[in-house]
Amino acid sequence: GNMVLGNLGNKEVVAMQGRFHYYEGYSLKEVTFPVRVMKKLGADIIIISNAAGGMNRLFKRGDLMLIADHLNLFGDNPLIGPNDEELGPRFPDMSEAYSQKLIELAKKVALKEKIRLQEGVYAGLTGPTLETPAEYRFLISIGADAVGMSTVPEVIVANHMGMKVLGISCITDLAIDGVIVKTSIEEILKAASDAEPIMTKLIKKVIEKID
Repeated sequence: GNMVLGNLGNKEVVAMQGRFHYYEGYSLKEVTFPVRVMKKLGADIIIISNAAGGMNRLFKRGDLMLIADHLNLFGDNPLIGPNDEELGPRFPDMSEAYSQKLIELAKKVALKEKIRLQEGVYAGLTGPTLETPAEYRFLISIGADAVGMSTVPEVIVANHMGMKVLGISCITDLAIDGVIVKTSIEEILKAASDAEPIMTKLIKKVIEKID
């Protein structure tokens, strides 16, 4: 993906067009390298979005979910190996991986703009296979509300470097109580397409309100 620099809401921003995925064969260090570049460019806050499968009974296709916390089920970690103390500590604190202040700000913006917003725990898996019904039941049992194939490695690296994180998932398909709701690829793409302007509006307003 390309890295784009510009201004939004009187703030200097840097954005990624697309991202690298672990399932494409990249190492987690390669997947998370853009985050390190963003930090070196001066970014102290990062907003990460993704498409995810929803498992919470309250969720509907097309919902936006604020990520309150995550489960790293990649079986890997981008910080494994020698640690560069100039980038961050050997054992970074993940007790608030997603900034509560940014979550509250996003909630206030959503309320004012009448944006339907959910909140939950995101489970990160490697992919590229989609989950089996048994895997969905397992994920639900350990507290996950949504599942996807990205985000977690980037959030780990962002925390390693002391960045504040806001995570937002777009729920594009559903598996309730381990039962996969049959969804065509066209329906998934439509859910993502319909949610895109809403997510863009939310992110833009959040950036404007950040002090």
